[in-house]
Amino acid sequence: MNRRTLLKTSLGASLAIILGQQAGAQEMDEQTQASFDTVMAFMGAMGSGDMETMGTLMADDMVWHNEGDATLPWIGGAEGKENIFKFLGGFSENVQTTVWENTDAFASGDTVAVFGKMNGITIQSGKEIGAFTFALRAKVRDGEVVLWHWFEDSFAVSQAYHG
Repeated sequence: MNRRTLLKTSLGASLAIILGQQAGAQEMDEQTQASFDTVMAFMGAMGSGDMETMGTLMADDMVWHNEGDATLPWIGGAEGKENIFKFLGGFSENVQTTVWENTDAFASGDTVAVFGKMNGITIQSGKEIGAFTFALRAKVRDGEVVLWHWFEDSFAVSQAYHG
């Protein structure tokens, strides 16, 4: 690596560390904190299977969208509580989640981003997926989740699902 590239890399890394420290040191405003708390409560309810709490945290016009391999039954989307619960039923019929770990979460205003790692077993093939990553972009309005936009490593999931 030449000096110019090394210097650029070092400066970029230093800037990222400084910006990360500044961002981490800031306190959340009231809306940001409320959005963050709502999304974390929704995620907790989902993880524990508490559909009643999930329902109270969902806006009537909520949109759920999973990005990924369209051959998987839970990829795509749904709008409205009833359709989202049906959609989630398709997921639970096909995947048994064995690991779900949030590694990072950030919020700004009505938007929350969560990143993490998951693992599971696909019911169709009985195969373990293997550790894969996910990202989530959620939006909150009036204390209710209005958007759940999920991104996962669907290649790893698809490989296990299709055996």
